[in-house]
Amino acid sequence: MLHYATSCFVTLVVVIDPIGLAPAFLALTRGLARAEKRALALHSSVIAAIILVATALLGNWFLSQLQIGIAAFQISGGVLLFGVAARMIFGQHIQQEGREAQTAVREKVADLAAFPLAIPLIAGPGAITATLLLATQTNGDPLRLVVLLLVIVANAGISALSFLLAGNLAGVLGRTGNIVIARMLGIVLAAFAAQFVVNGIKDAFRL
Repeated sequence: MLHYATSCFVTLVVVIDPIGLAPAFLALTRGLARAEKRALALHSSVIAAIILVATALLGNWFLSQLQIGIAAFQISGGVLLFGVAARMIFGQHIQQEGREAQTAVREKVADLAAFPLAIPLIAGPGAITATLLLATQTNGDPLRLVVLLLVIVANAGISALSFLLAGNLAGVLGRTGNIVIARMLGIVLAAFAAQFVVNGIKDAFRL
């Protein structure tokens, strides 16, 4: 159980990358009052948590309705996560977040908490895919499901804290620090993605 909890926590922290989202949050909330920034940080994290919790609870049912085997999803999900990891390693992850933030400002999105803070910055395709993959590993065990839900809530809390401290984090880490962290997390995520693919192949061929 401890191994599963650790795997869930590390996977979601790496995929969501709360510290790496701090610059995007600053770009989106530039010019807003401190109270407004605090409200956006909390609301966006709550919305993202709800999305990921729903994914964890309904993911297996959704896959069964589509008649998609768990092994097939593990393989395809691992490949998709590897793509996310590659973008993080080669620096495209942060650039994409910056473009999404700028697009949101240009389009004058009414509710920044829902878009693009909750989606796609926190609960993006990578986080949703990772949550689905982790949900398939519960194997119907209620305790494992509770652990996954707690990990999701914890990650949402970390994201909120990162947003609340975004100004301080950006100043301490600087551009170079953010880039280094993103590269390191990308390497870790690539390893997790590879493991998902290996597990999927083992399950598919019962090796």
